[in-house]
Amino acid sequence: MSESSLAELLRSRGLRLTAQRQLILRAVMELGHATPEQVHTAVREVAAGVNITTIYRTLELLERLGLVTHTHLSHGSPTYHAAGEHQHVHLVCRECGAIDEIEPELLRPLADQLAAQRGFQVDIGHVALFGVCGQCEDGEAK
Repeated sequence: MSESSLAELLRSRGLRLTAQRQLILRAVMELGHATPEQVHTAVREVAAGVNITTIYRTLELLERLGLVTHTHLSHGSPTYHAAGEHQHVHLVCRECGAIDEIEPELLRPLADQLAAQRGFQVDIGHVALFGVCGQCEDGEAK
């Protein structure tokens, strides 16, 4: 998202475009998948005075604006990524922590079945499947 588009979106919601908001959104976009702590580390390289509370609040705001989304890839902090990315399902290795992505179409039959049988709509962009990757299964990643 361009700086002018971000400014326009914020203004339409009665908010200002601040340097911190710009830096945080840019960090999420550059990092791909990042926890608030990782975003904080990246932002502090440019603006040392930005605290972790500002990071969390800004990420929440950016998510409400539809610019970022999050998923839980571990028991710790949520992981954020740009909302403009295509939706994907995360595969998280419990052994080495590697994160891979698969197309959501692989889960579409299950999502459709849950919708038909239970009236439950799966938010595929927030799905994370945990297991053991092929390298760890073969003993290569240890």
